[in-house]
Amino acid sequence: MTSKRLTIIPALLLAGLTSCQKESSRTNFVIINLDDAGYGDFDFNGAYGDFPTPNISELAREGMRFTHCLAAQPISGPSRCGLMSGCYPNRVNFFENPNPEDNWGLHPDEMTIAELVKQKGYATAIVGKWHLGHKLPLLPLQRGFDEFYGLPYSNDMWPYHVCDYHGYDLPLMSGNDTLALNSDQSLLTTDYTTHAVEFIRKNKGKPFLLYVAHTMPHVPLAVSDKFKGKSGIGLYGDVIMELDWSVGEVLKALRENGIEKRTLVIFTSDNGPWLCYGEHGGSAGGYREGKQMTYEGGNHVPCVMYWKGRIQPGAICNKLISHIDFLPTIAQISGAALPDHKIDGVNILPLIDGVPGANPRESFAYYYKRNDLEAVTDGVYKLVFPHKRKTYEGTFPGKDGAAGPMLVAETKTCELYDLRRDPGERYNVYDSYPEVVERLNRIADQYRADLGDDLRGIQSQNRRPIGRF
Repeated sequence: MTSKRLTIIPALLLAGLTSCQKESSRTNFVIINLDDAGYGDFDFNGAYGDFPTPNISELAREGMRFTHCLAAQPISGPSRCGLMSGCYPNRVNFFENPNPEDNWGLHPDEMTIAELVKQKGYATAIVGKWHLGHKLPLLPLQRGFDEFYGLPYSNDMWPYHVCDYHGYDLPLMSGNDTLALNSDQSLLTTDYTTHAVEFIRKNKGKPFLLYVAHTMPHVPLAVSDKFKGKSGIGLYGDVIMELDWSVGEVLKALRENGIEKRTLVIFTSDNGPWLCYGEHGGSAGGYREGKQMTYEGGNHVPCVMYWKGRIQPGAICNKLISHIDFLPTIAQISGAALPDHKIDGVNILPLIDGVPGANPRESFAYYYKRNDLEAVTDGVYKLVFPHKRKTYEGTFPGKDGAAGPMLVAETKTCELYDLRRDPGERYNVYDSYPEVVERLNRIADQYRADLGDDLRGIQSQNRRPIGRF
């Protein structure tokens, strides 16, 4: 009897050790999502300005730059909806930004990235901006996250912004609890970083997903004393330098805890820059327009992925990808099951692995407003449909944190752009390539049949309900 027990005990210990080894060898995920940072704000994309961002530059140098990454929509809430759900926001009836008085958000039936990996026993956390609904059933702890520290919506939705939001208070939250109202925003980047690093430290022995959704550089800009005046080009540069420091602290935590080689780090921005804020806004890097428009400056965002030992250092991928592709890619890597309902994202792991000839995303639909299909692209050509819109062109930007005007404009005829030769969308070649126009129109009609198109008065049965409470 004693002999049998002695034999069983080492076997149990060995099984437990094997289980722990399996747990500690699974891939972690860190998604760093800035707010309103432009494609041209970073030196790896040719940023102007002599201020250092060594950590983000190292990330690009040692990882893979995705030069054609598109946000799901050119505005915060819908963009985050796409990243979190793997769906075009209009598929789940998520449009515009939820404001403090709203009672809607991402429907609880939609699977988030956090809920996806929880199937595989991952620890999950979000630090920063949520903006997918602030009623209790819609907050992160009810959507698959174990921890939440940050803001439920945009940092300009408070009493002190120049675009007053009717005196709404801005809560700083921990979990489901409010810690403070209208707190000092100059501390946010540092506080987010502290919470992110602590989460990494305490979960180093198990698989985890960490979503670092920085509030900055969304206006109103704020920076800690340690970076105030450091850039030499004003507050926006100071803020970018502090965000760079934050990226460095996260990378250092991965290294110091011995988990860098089993962690995929994704660095991106939710949409393009808010150009009407002048020197308090970012750079679209030569792309046309910015936030709130479906010309490239609104959707085309920076994206770098770093996975030490797996991603080839200094790699560049020019293939078309979108934030909606993150969820199915993470599902593939983690072994988690995709949701039962249809999603729009595709698995881009073959691009991450540098598989020759891989092209998982063949098209992208630029939906905006409630359900307007404003453009489609195949990654080379882009067909823009007639639509009313806002524009920064022909206006004078604001100064010192005040917004300049935005005009109402209209794209009155179809436009075709060759994004290889004209990424700034200045030369309409619609009449030169009728075969391309015909092909892209067929792609657009497929999207309309699936999701509808308010511009054409086409309804769809494939859109799912929004979450209301």
